[in-house]
Amino acid sequence: MNASSSETPASLDELDRKILRELQNDATQSLESLADRVGSSKTPVWTRIRRMRDQGVITRQVALLDPDKVGFDHCFFVLVRTSRHESGWLEDFMAAVQELPEIQEAHRLAGEIDYILKVRVRSTRHFDEFYKRLVAKVEIFNVTSLLSMETMKMSASVPL
Repeated sequence: MNASSSETPASLDELDRKILRELQNDATQSLESLADRVGSSKTPVWTRIRRMRDQGVITRQVALLDPDKVGFDHCFFVLVRTSRHESGWLEDFMAAVQELPEIQEAHRLAGEIDYILKVRVRSTRHFDEFYKRLVAKVEIFNVTSLLSMETMKMSASVPL
């Protein structure tokens, strides 16, 4: 995902949005099934998908895993405050975020907390190991870690 959202949104019509909603729901469906579901034929649907890939609207297709079934049932939200805001620190922090595979999401925030990380691990012991690797890579002023007790909603879909 692009770190900057200053790009102009792509111009999407209702058929594009229908295609994207369907693909977000199930990207494995056949082109024929997709065309039927959106009320069009295969060629224009394929042309639109290709255009939206070229425009960067569709960035990639992936398999979404059930974290519990693959042994990563501990989800932590890590709130990071820093007292350093120079470019060197930010570069080190960004490198650490990219290098640590346990970090599923990282966001820079407005307000009292500078960053929030969504971290997936197998256990609290694994979280402790992750935490030690994180703070060895970059100096952090204050960290608060919150264990998610229950996932009430999880979606990768953009509400079109």
